[in-house]
Amino acid sequence: MGSNWEFAQPLWLFGLALLPLALGVKIWRRKSVFNRYKFSQLDQLPSSPLGLLRANSSVFSWLAVGAFFVALARPQSSEVIQQPAQNLGVDMIMALDISASMLSRDLQPNRLEALKVVAQDFVNARAMDRLGLVIYAGEAYSPVPLTTDHTLLNGQIQALRYDLLEGGTAIGMGLSTAVNRLVESEAKSKVIILLTDGENNGGLVDPTQAADLAASLGIKVYTIGLGTNGVAQTPVAKDPRTGRLIYEQRPVSIDEDLLKRIASTTGGQYFRATDNASLAEIYGIIDTLEKSEIEGYQFYRYSEHFYRWVWLGLLLLGLELLLNFVLVKTAF
Repeated sequence: MGSNWEFAQPLWLFGLALLPLALGVKIWRRKSVFNRYKFSQLDQLPSSPLGLLRANSSVFSWLAVGAFFVALARPQSSEVIQQPAQNLGVDMIMALDISASMLSRDLQPNRLEALKVVAQDFVNARAMDRLGLVIYAGEAYSPVPLTTDHTLLNGQIQALRYDLLEGGTAIGMGLSTAVNRLVESEAKSKVIILLTDGENNGGLVDPTQAADLAASLGIKVYTIGLGTNGVAQTPVAKDPRTGRLIYEQRPVSIDEDLLKRIASTTGGQYFRATDNASLAEIYGIIDTLEKSEIEGYQFYRYSEHFYRWVWLGLLLLGLELLLNFVLVKTAF
């Protein structure tokens, strides 16, 4: 969106060029008036400010005429507004694992907090798309349907906690819930980003069946396995006295074969994120792969500004009248 200034009737501006000519003619005629005498003895008399104003007050009327010429040229500003066409972007659901293992500290400060930062940056970069959110652990829930209200979506992402849902990792439930959000979508491209840090160990839906359903509906699934190669400090219990989580070094176990199968079935890709940098890089790659097709139209919004010059001209005329009829009392 941009703006610029222009004149709707620019030919009136030639009137400004005539003003110096007309003023010159008036001065010449004044000097050519017959029967005028110059008394040298008056040359040394001091001139008062009021006298100077009285002698030169006509300059205000000339300036007023110039302001009226500018007003007649109709100065205006135009704002170009780009309006994108609808349903040409990408409808995308982020299906995020929020099980307790997402508090593991192989990413800083932990997997869940690192994911929040990257996911919100990703949302901010997809201004033309509708995005939604599905969260899952032992069950699945969709707090945000497809929306262009990215502020609302980022607020929900920021509020994610590991204890919002029953414990476990129901990948099939998370994927099927995301697919359900896209069933009625008419977007040119429908995408799910499925992220997990573990293995499917719960839920009533088989992940491969959910992948088949997604493929039949033309939904592409990008899968991300989150966790370092090796071991990580992982929460294993909660201290009954303090309520704080107890961490132990545990092997990182991700069902990569399942995630690759889901991606392959739906025409997507599988990625492995082992640290904060690689997680951000993966979301950047997906952002590049799923670019919106932006088509639309533009229109111009005009704002007229001639009235400012009209008011300026009237102010200058009023100032001249004030000087002549009130201050120096020429009329009396």
